[in-house]
Amino acid sequence: MISNFSQFFTLADYAMVLPIILLTLFALGILLIDLMVPAEWKWSNAVTALIGIAFAAGAVCKAQQNLRLMESPFVLSGSMIFDRITIYFFYLFLAGAAVAILTSVHYLEVEHEHRGEYYSLMLFSVVGMMCMAAGYDIVLIFIGLELMAISTYVLVGFLRRDRRSNEAALKYLLLGAFSSGIFAYGLSLFYGLSGTTNLGGIGQALARHMEANQGHPSPVAVLALLTTATGLLFKIAAVPFHQWAPDAYEGAPTSITGFMSVAVKAAGWAMLLRVLVWGLYPLRSVYVPLLIFVSIATMTAANFAALTQSNLKRLLAYSSIAHVGYMLLGLIALASVQYPAPAFFDGLKGILIYLLVYTFMNLGAFAVITSLRNKDVIGDELDDIAGLFQRAPVAAVMMLAFLLSLAGIPPLAGFYGKYFIFLSLIESQHYILAALGVAYSVFGLYYYLKIANAMFMRPALDQERLPISFGMKTALGISALLTVFIGVYPEPFIRAVNWSLGIVHSGAVAELMR
Repeated sequence: MISNFSQFFTLADYAMVLPIILLTLFALGILLIDLMVPAEWKWSNAVTALIGIAFAAGAVCKAQQNLRLMESPFVLSGSMIFDRITIYFFYLFLAGAAVAILTSVHYLEVEHEHRGEYYSLMLFSVVGMMCMAAGYDIVLIFIGLELMAISTYVLVGFLRRDRRSNEAALKYLLLGAFSSGIFAYGLSLFYGLSGTTNLGGIGQALARHMEANQGHPSPVAVLALLTTATGLLFKIAAVPFHQWAPDAYEGAPTSITGFMSVAVKAAGWAMLLRVLVWGLYPLRSVYVPLLIFVSIATMTAANFAALTQSNLKRLLAYSSIAHVGYMLLGLIALASVQYPAPAFFDGLKGILIYLLVYTFMNLGAFAVITSLRNKDVIGDELDDIAGLFQRAPVAAVMMLAFLLSLAGIPPLAGFYGKYFIFLSLIESQHYILAALGVAYSVFGLYYYLKIANAMFMRPALDQERLPISFGMKTALGISALLTVFIGVYPEPFIRAVNWSLGIVHSGAVAELMR
C-alpha cells in the first residue's frame, strides 16, 4: 500500500503542497491548544497563528526555489498547478492574513470574543484560497471556494451578541450558497461539453468547439459561460452581484472586514483568472462585452453609492466594489487582444500589482477603523473618526496616506495599479474605457477626502487620547510603510510581478492561449 502510494506522490509533490499542509496542522493545533489556555492568555492563539503563517511562508519560499529548477509549471496529478502566479498569490494571502491577525488581538479583547476558533477559521480560509489559486481542476477549485466561503460565513457572524453581525452572516450565507449553486451548474455544463474537469482540457475542447462552429459558440456554451461568470462575479462583488458586500462588511467584526476586503477578494480574482484566462480563454469574444458592461456598471453604481454613506465600513465597502470595476478593465484589455500582445501582459500585470498594493492600503485603512473600537464606542461611523488628528496624530496621517493611495494619487502605491490598468486599455485601444476609469478615479477622491476632512477639520467627540495596542501599531506600521515605499520605489515589486508572469512564456500555456 505504501509503495503504491509513493508512486503517485514524490518528495517534490509534498514540497509543493507543504504550505497547505502546515496551515491545516496549525489551524487544528490552535483548536486543541485553545482548550488548555486560560482566558488571560488567549492572545497566544494569535501568536500561534502568526507562527503558522511564518512556517507556511518559508514553505512557499522553498517551493519557489524548487520551481526555479524546473523548466515548466509543476502539476500535481493534473489537479493543482504550481506556477509563478500561484506562488505570487500564496504570498499575497499570507501577508493579508498576517496583518489581519495583528489587528484582531485587541479588537477581540474589547468585544470579549477572544477564542481560538477565530484564528483557526482564518487559517482554514487561507487554505481554501490556496486551493483556489493553485486549482487546475474545477472540482478542486470548487472545494477550495467552499472551504474559504464557509470559514468566512462563520467569521462574519463571529460576534454572537451583535445582531448586525448575525444578520450579515445570514445574508452572506444565503446569497453565497445561491451563487455557489449557479457557479457549480455552469462548471457542470462545461464538464458536459468537454468531458473533463481539467481547465486545460476544457480550454482545448472549447477551442475545437469554436473552430467547428466557425467562431460562434453554441447556446449551451453561452449558458455555461453566463452561469459560471455569475458565480465568479459574485465572489469579487461586481455589480449587479454586489448586494452582499455592504451588509457583510458592516456587520462583520472590523478586523474580518479588512481581511475579507483584501484576502478573500484576491482569492476570488485568482479563481477568476484561472477560469477565464486559463480555461475559458477561447470564449473571450463572448465574455469581453459582458465584462465591459459589468465594469462600467460597477464603477458607476459603487462610486455614486459611496457618496451617500456615513458608515465608514459601508463607504469602504462601496469603495472596494469600485476598485473591482477598475481591475475588470485590466481583464477586458488582456482578453481583447491576441496572446502575446503587450496589452495582455500589461493588463495581467495591472491586476496583480493592483491586488498587491490594495492589500496593504485597504488593510491599513480598516486597521485605523478597527482601532477606534474602544469601550462603548463601536467606531465605524464617520462621527467616530472626527478629530482623529487630535487624538492620534500618527494614525490620522497614516489614514490620509491610505485614502490618497486608494484614490490613486502619486507617489503612493495605489497609483501604479491604476497606471498599468490604464496603460493596457490604451494599448488595446479601449480609449473610452480608459477615460471613464480616470474620470471615476477623480470622482472617488471626493468621498475619500470626506473622511480626511472629518479627521483633520472636525472637532473630536471624545478628547481622550486613542489607545492603540502593540499589534495594531505593528499592522499600521507595516501597511503604511509598504503603501509609501511601493509608491516611492516600485521597481522591486514590479520585478516581482514580472517574475510571476514569466509562466506565460512556457510552451504549454502558450499553446493553451492559442
